[in-house]
Amino acid sequence: MAISKAFIASLLISLLVLQLVEADVEISNKNNGDGSKIDCGSACKARCMLSSRPNLCHRACGTCCARCNCVPPGTYGNYDKCPCYANLTTHDGRRKCP
Repeated sequence: MAISKAFIASLLISLLVLQLVEADVEISNKNNGDGSKIDCGSACKARCMLSSRPNLCHRACGTCCARCNCVPPGTYGNYDKCPCYANLTTHDGRRKCP
């Protein structure tokens, strides 16, 4: 009986440690940018579909997406979802990304 309690306790501790290690690896992969790249073409197509200057929008969005590996959802705003995208600026200090 004592052996089975010790076995169950060690099994639970092992599973907990394994879960923590997997979570740590997943977080470090997200922070290092090792995650999968997004499809910038389709993300920018969705972002620029209502633009009055679609070619310019696609070009700027593509550059920003390649650098940041993210595009905010929707056709305008939502910069809080992708801070890198929001922080890229032109030489004049204006936002580079649509």
